[in-house]
Amino acid sequence: MKQLRLILSLVLVISSLSLFAQTDKETTEKIIKEQNYTFVANSAIPMANMDVSRVLERMPGNPSGSYINLSGSNYDLTVTKDSIIAYLPFYGRAFSAPYNPNEGGIKFTSKDFTYKQTLSKKGAYTIQINTKDVKRENYRFTLNVSTNGYATLVASGNNRQPITFNGVLQESKKKDKNL
Repeated sequence: MKQLRLILSLVLVISSLSLFAQTDKETTEKIIKEQNYTFVANSAIPMANMDVSRVLERMPGNPSGSYINLSGSNYDLTVTKDSIIAYLPFYGRAFSAPYNPNEGGIKFTSKDFTYKQTLSKKGAYTIQINTKDVKRENYRFTLNVSTNGYATLVASGNNRQPITFNGVLQESKKKDKNL
């Protein structure tokens, strides 16, 4: 029953998001082709697990136990031609944990990675990113981007269960050279 409720709520959220375009098609194409964008996470959906679901059900403001609202947070994944910068939370089962609790989540900067993008017939992008130089574990990101800038990111590491994030693609903010 919980699985059905989760699927129906995801379909409702995704269908309602398509009513409000985040960016236009040209902007989405431009930032993906230039490989200079930021994925901003609005929600997290951990992989189904009895232990994790029990903990999430007890979180205040989280009635479903599997959908975590990240609106208003600063969780993102920034992609440029020469680096990947991840600052994302992790909810789920990790098979090895860091000694320092401040090192939790998916937080790293990678300069050595593979990047592959494909375009569907309907204009949506699928982007595969595999990191090679992250200290604790390497990650595989699958980013599915619609023509209007809405995106789904699946993050999987070799020591953690996969986790899915829903959000939007934005142009990366240009750094001020005077700073």
